[in-house]
Amino acid sequence: MKSLPLHQLYKACVLKDLPFKTTRQLEPLAEIVGQNRAQEAVRFALAMPHGGYNVYAVGRNGLGKRTMMLRYLEHHVDTLQQSHDWCYVANFEEPRNPKLLQLPGGMGTQLKQDMEKLMTRLVKTIPQTFDSDSFLERSEQLKNEYGKKQEDELAKVAAQAKRKKVSLTVTTPGGYRLVAMNGDGPHTAESFQALTEEQRDKFEDSINKLEKKLRQALRKMADWEQEYADKQQALNQETLEGISGHQIDELVEKYREQPDVVAYLEAVRKDLVENLDIFLEDDEEQAAIAWAALDKRMPRRYLINVLVHQKTNEVPVVVEDNPTYHNLFGYVENVTYKGTVFTDFSLIRSGSLHRANGGYLLMDAIKVLEQPFVWDGLKRALRSKSIQINSLERELTLSGTISIEPEAVPLNVKIVLFGDRETWMLLQEYDSEFAELFRVTADFENEMYRTEESQLLYAKFISSLVVEKKLLHCTNKAVARIIEHSARMADHQDRLSLHAADIANLLRESDFWARQAGAKLISEVHVERALESARYRSSRIRDQFYDSIRDGSTLVTTTGTCVGQVNALSVLSTGGFEFGLSNRVTASCYYGDGGVMDIERDVKLGGNIHSKGVMILSSWLASHFAVNDPMHLSASLTFEQNYGEVDGDSASLAELCALISALSGIPVRQDLAITGSVNQFGEVQPIGGVNEKVEGFYATCELKGGLTGSQGVIIPTTNVQNLMLDSEVVQAARAGRFAVYPVARVEEAITLLLGKPAGKADEKGRYPKQSVFGIIQQRLEKMREHERQEHARDDHKDPSIH
Repeated sequence: MKSLPLHQLYKACVLKDLPFKTTRQLEPLAEIVGQNRAQEAVRFALAMPHGGYNVYAVGRNGLGKRTMMLRYLEHHVDTLQQSHDWCYVANFEEPRNPKLLQLPGGMGTQLKQDMEKLMTRLVKTIPQTFDSDSFLERSEQLKNEYGKKQEDELAKVAAQAKRKKVSLTVTTPGGYRLVAMNGDGPHTAESFQALTEEQRDKFEDSINKLEKKLRQALRKMADWEQEYADKQQALNQETLEGISGHQIDELVEKYREQPDVVAYLEAVRKDLVENLDIFLEDDEEQAAIAWAALDKRMPRRYLINVLVHQKTNEVPVVVEDNPTYHNLFGYVENVTYKGTVFTDFSLIRSGSLHRANGGYLLMDAIKVLEQPFVWDGLKRALRSKSIQINSLERELTLSGTISIEPEAVPLNVKIVLFGDRETWMLLQEYDSEFAELFRVTADFENEMYRTEESQLLYAKFISSLVVEKKLLHCTNKAVARIIEHSARMADHQDRLSLHAADIANLLRESDFWARQAGAKLISEVHVERALESARYRSSRIRDQFYDSIRDGSTLVTTTGTCVGQVNALSVLSTGGFEFGLSNRVTASCYYGDGGVMDIERDVKLGGNIHSKGVMILSSWLASHFAVNDPMHLSASLTFEQNYGEVDGDSASLAELCALISALSGIPVRQDLAITGSVNQFGEVQPIGGVNEKVEGFYATCELKGGLTGSQGVIIPTTNVQNLMLDSEVVQAARAGRFAVYPVARVEEAITLLLGKPAGKADEKGRYPKQSVFGIIQQRLEKMREHERQEHARDDHKDPSIH
């Protein structure tokens, strides 16, 4: 059987397929390479005008999902769409429900500045005007006019009372006394009693009539009081209109195409008259609260709170890295002033949903799901197509503080969630609304096919990373080495890994070593150095295992032969770094019922897949050697020096070879290691981690006294396409000191390991005597014959049978 030729151990990237000297000559890619399916899904979702076509981008971290989305949006988003500013203003009629203004992009800030200018003027001019001589004179005149009317009316009643010998005294406003007079002074109780009854009755009658008249006079005065207040108000309004009217008119004219703004300005005009006190307030405490704005000295109620301000007419694209409830939906702040907590519309703050309104919001799915109340709030907002600002305290009903209920903001946004497949499947399974709201799945590939065209595309992708990360450019040899490493990452000669983060890291580290060496370009030497450095940093645990092989603590044999003992291969992973190790699998045979005892399974160290592999090889044995007669040989199998869980069926071929050796008594070559899985028909199936396994046995041979030239590894034929071996192993193969053998069937592996042909059954099911299967068949037949003789002897001894 032939070992694999060199070109099948490692598929090099041929320089003629890369028609450039350095990546400087390449046009960097605007898109992410190899993600056509995901790109098509995104294109479809973003073009769909209907609701519910939000995107869930599926794929493991580092595939460039976010980068692809941002680049795609940068190049494909329609910029002609009208962007909007959103502002909250005071609702003068219902202060708890601030009003929302929707304005064309950029106009919100303009309106805010215009209102600030107007208020800055009014803050100065109102106190001046209302303190001026002309206003005070008119106000005084009004006051005097009504004062005189009131005095005249009271004087009239007082004169009538005097005629009737009754004195009228007015005490507090609305309080009065009518007293009967005795000459110049009022009657005392005694003097009043001393009068005749007729005189007393006359006084009583006069006082009652006067009381009626006085009440009428007071009613008139109250009406005049109101009339005076109305006239004073009208004077105030007229004076205020003189100061502010033309300025508000200018603003109304300026914003005449925005009916909401015009309505707001008219409401301000009306409210100014009713709240003149704010501008004329003398009480420090009250004034402080009215003015307690953080920025400018102007009354809070006339502020414009610009919630969202679009500087350009581009569609907003927002990435929210920390999607907490408040960060996403906005919140209302509180201000504490001298122990008083208060809030108003000017303290409403926007969330990322507000900023992304009319555009796109990108978030990490797991972060969204981790935050309390966020997922439900997000679904509610998408369903109702509006953003309601509720404080989290109210969601939890923890706080009873006075709050405000701002008008909801209409929502029109496309959401892109990034997440892994497990999260996506859980949401599909357990959240009935998820499929309705996230109808498009952008499924990101892990790998792409490796062809001449795709290699050039990959080189452009490398060029775009170099430009984006501001690294040194790469030579074509460096690009070839990165492409080869990418195929190794993909574990396939004809695939390239699309894990952009790993490639970017490799480029960064290569750039570091190139700069350390003072080079102008990254060459293959620097790429090799970066890979070596990364390997060295991660290989402490591997080296500990290798030390145990070197000093003999781990028993491994790489020369000679031994019955029932095979070198199997396993892969260990230590946080992203994988390496192969040689494991001794042993089998022993004994008289029994033909069962195979799997020690790993019986002590609960074997996983389900491993146990399945052992059961399959048991059935293969039975189908070959116990079709018509029972097998009187039982066997036990184990991984020697294994103290942890073992899973996977990639050792089932090694285990089968160990059993065949034990059953036949033919020794196994120890200079060959074997990996592969077996099915019930004896076909060898592919396994994972083939590169690490081959390199692991190569390293073991080196540690156990160097290569002898006969050593090698047996792998499934179907795994040949996955080989991208380390240069050291390839060099040894080139020198004829190490070999890799492909096998498609169990028989081929047995022939290689046991040094004898496995044997092919004839029509009667007999195997050639000198073949491995023939030797087992003869051994089993001897045992069956022995069994029959034993039974006959027992029957002869026991007369009860006759």
